[in-house]
Amino acid sequence: MRIATWNVNSVRARLPRLLPWLAERRPDVVCLQETKCVDEAFPREPIEELGYEIVTHGQKTYNGVAILSRRGIEDVVRGFPEDGPDAERRVLGATIEDVMVLDLYVVNGESVGSDKYARKLAWLERLREFIDEHYPSSGGRLAQRLVVTGDFNITFDDRDVYDPDAWRDRVLCSEPERDGLAALLGLGLRDAFRKFEEGGGHYTWWDFRTRGFQGNRGLRIDHFLMSDEAYEACSGVEVDLEARGGEKPSDHAPVIATLVEGS
Repeated sequence: MRIATWNVNSVRARLPRLLPWLAERRPDVVCLQETKCVDEAFPREPIEELGYEIVTHGQKTYNGVAILSRRGIEDVVRGFPEDGPDAERRVLGATIEDVMVLDLYVVNGESVGSDKYARKLAWLERLREFIDEHYPSSGGRLAQRLVVTGDFNITFDDRDVYDPDAWRDRVLCSEPERDGLAALLGLGLRDAFRKFEEGGGHYTWWDFRTRGFQGNRGLRIDHFLMSDEAYEACSGVEVDLEARGGEKPSDHAPVIATLVEGS
């Protein structure tokens, strides 16, 4: 099973990029973030014509997540249990065959010390509680084949940063954010990318304003966190750099993880 994550930075604006990518790469499951449209406005038909079932948790202008699957979708979870009607749309879960997928668009945080930064840290703590509550473990090991993916808006460490000194203690790279991300690993999740690549220089987001992609000045902030069972079945994680180039791209590249079935 091939699972992709991609912050598309508006699904309707990026549809001319998304559709040919889906037709060419044909991932089994696609987790989208920052769809930026209400559920009723999601461009379902052309995606469904490519063989995908779709579930969405959208919001006008901001945020929004969606899961596309060529293998059916069950047990859909939208948001945290306590979310009200005005809550930001950042969490979408589903079961696809024997894999439990959680699609996330983590709060950006704006700047260290701001109110939005404090809200980000609180949101990460609520996410940790949600995963702990919703995906129970047995003997300290997550029981399911669980894949938590999306735009985390956090780097794990300096290997994920093109210029660690310039980004030191800035949002996306600050220690409290990294501690919040590490707390998710404390639940029994593992960073699947690092199963295959220990070195630096591999990024998933590049700032438009500085033409970061042209100089590979990026950050790795889009992740696959997997339970032991999923991690053991994972045979590769690929950043699709080609999809980040060309005309009118998202500022993120899609990332694709492959799980060996029946393992």
